[in-house]
Amino acid sequence: MTTMTSTDGPAPAPAAAAPARPAAWPARPPFLLAPYDRRTWRGYGFLWLALLLAPFAFTYALFTVVFTAGVAVTVVGLFVAGGVLLGARGWGSMYRRMAVRYLGVEIAEPAPHTPRRGFWRRLGGMLGDATAWRALLYMVVTFPLAIVSFVVSTVVLAVALGAVTHWFWSRWLPLQQASDGSWHRGASFGADWFVDTPVRQLALVGAGIILLYLWPQVQALFVGLFRLLATGLLSPTRASLRVAYAERARAVTVEDADARLRRIERDLHDGTQAHLVAVAMQIGEARELLRDGSDGVDVAELAAVLDTAHTSTKDTLAELRELARGIRPPALDAGLAVALETLAARAALPVRVHAVGLDGADLPPSVTAISYFAVAELVANATKHARATGVDVVAGVEPVADATTGTARRALVLRVHDDGEGGAGVRAPDASGRGSGLAGLTDRLSGVDGTLDVVSPAGGPTVITVTIPLPAPGGARR
Repeated sequence: MTTMTSTDGPAPAPAAAAPARPAAWPARPPFLLAPYDRRTWRGYGFLWLALLLAPFAFTYALFTVVFTAGVAVTVVGLFVAGGVLLGARGWGSMYRRMAVRYLGVEIAEPAPHTPRRGFWRRLGGMLGDATAWRALLYMVVTFPLAIVSFVVSTVVLAVALGAVTHWFWSRWLPLQQASDGSWHRGASFGADWFVDTPVRQLALVGAGIILLYLWPQVQALFVGLFRLLATGLLSPTRASLRVAYAERARAVTVEDADARLRRIERDLHDGTQAHLVAVAMQIGEARELLRDGSDGVDVAELAAVLDTAHTSTKDTLAELRELARGIRPPALDAGLAVALETLAARAALPVRVHAVGLDGADLPPSVTAISYFAVAELVANATKHARATGVDVVAGVEPVADATTGTARRALVLRVHDDGEGGAGVRAPDASGRGSGLAGLTDRLSGVDGTLDVVSPAGGPTVITVTIPLPAPGGARR
């Protein structure tokens, strides 16, 4: 195995860019195809549904506010009002599904309402449910918008289609008399201008075609407003997402710690304890030999028993050291770079470590530990599943963009590159538990706000990037 530590200059291990995510279908189709595109008609269908639901939604929102204000002097009534308010979550869920289906937006589901313990806390949780209030606000704001958008879009579409087909249906219009006494049959603009000649009919068809192509653009303005309102009011807030993420990370951390304790208990019971029992029995056998053969001890037999006991003791110590290394490798006390070198030296295939600027980095113990085990897991996966002949591990502290604030912050970045057959991905485990390695690693990284990015095309190579945000210098260590 070969290891190399570099403190200056770029690491030689290649790093591939993250794969592009498939984009959702755009809000506006191409101009020339817009009147015939299904997305335009999906948007028009959404305006129909929004108009049909708007009066009922507005009535529900108005009733909720008035009823809550009316029963505010009571306590039992406030519980009823809280139940009515939580019903707005159902309206929000329906509008959210409509936006996803007809407008092509991706809106995450808010966290479900969890009743709190205690009388007043439960009541406060019901009346203070932010998701329900934001859904009510959406129902109120979209009431006039649904009416205006449907009327404008329908009028523009109807006028455009009427102008294009006027040459056909105008023959059934009643005759109209102009100011000069002449009679005309067709659409009139003013008192004496009628569309009843071929030239005027053709001009009206051209105007209708222009208006038909402008109709999707006019409708897109209103659809865009609905998209913005749905995304802003029906999606979970940043704070609620952060709380849900923290709760999930805490649950994953607790489950991971419990599983590790169970594994340690099983190893101690099945391995170390059995070895210690064997050592005790062998020492007892030696004591019996000394007691029974006080006049003439069989030295060879006693030496064999003691030799067996000595060997078992050394095996037990080695097993205890391996078990302790699985809890926290002693090499981590010397820094992450040294620990990764030690891991590379013990790997089953050549592993090259490139540590960039880790010597002066003040890494929290939780970050160094999970980084070590993440690399160990990825190297083991490359050995077992990727059929790789070598692995490059790049570790360094880099500035990365914070997804919440958009500002740059320090992060520990680990890139594990192997030359295997590729095809790796984060997916749910099957019934036998296969395929859960990267998914489990993603869950464990969530405990330190870390992320896992996998680039593994068929045929290889595979580049897996682990990013763990670091506290600001001088900040609290986790």
